[in-house]
Amino acid sequence: MSVKPKGPSSRPSPVNFEIKSAQLPLVALLLKSSRWEEVAADLTKQFGAEGESPDFFEEDPVVLDFSGVERGAELGDVTALLQALRQCHLLPLAFRAEPDGWTAQLLEAGLVQAPVEMGKAHRPPPAPEQRVQEVVREVPAPQTMVIDKPIRSGQKIYARGADLVVLAMVNQGAEVVADGNIHVYAPLRGKAMAGARGNTSARIFSLCLEPELISIAGVYRTSESPLPGDVAGKPAQVRLSSEGGQDKLLIEPLKN
Repeated sequence: MSVKPKGPSSRPSPVNFEIKSAQLPLVALLLKSSRWEEVAADLTKQFGAEGESPDFFEEDPVVLDFSGVERGAELGDVTALLQALRQCHLLPLAFRAEPDGWTAQLLEAGLVQAPVEMGKAHRPPPAPEQRVQEVVREVPAPQTMVIDKPIRSGQKIYARGADLVVLAMVNQGAEVVADGNIHVYAPLRGKAMAGARGNTSARIFSLCLEPELISIAGVYRTSESPLPGDVAGKPAQVRLSSEGGQDKLLIEPLKN
């Protein structure tokens, strides 16, 4: 009597599903305070329905990074924070670098624990067995949005996953946003936010730099801090520097 061997080789392959490895591009939210109601209010003011950039996110998954929160703080009720994220069209999915004693409560809130090193720039992706992987969103050079008309006050242009080239003036009250670089071959008098999804290599270029606000990867400077005389109203570039372990904007003249 012959006996069929048992094991995976004797079983038919499933036809209704496949299991594959995957990478999930996540937005990382670096939290610097455990006062969740205040954090929620700030998020809503910036990205809520009545905020400054209400359409900035499109149901993007987000990992909560607690590495900036004071050690020894109590977690408390994070409901306000999670609700604010969802109202801003973000999907809270995972957490990392949480203070001692927070893990169980965050898991109970429906979040997944992610590796602390996940998503650090210029590092290879985590090992396949990790449940969540975060990919730094680098902007491919060939993808470019070109605008050849002036951008009026109240208008917002967003180059999602691309560089933005503007051939006319960006007026006060206007807003230009790009996941990559921003080039303005005219006066820049409104708001400009490059590297919007965390690309720290992004830059802003303008032939006449007079902005209300400039930002790269979330590090910003407003017109309340006047620009130095060698760049104000002149051709200049803005880039991000991490020297000394602290991110800051560098504004430099464009040389001929």
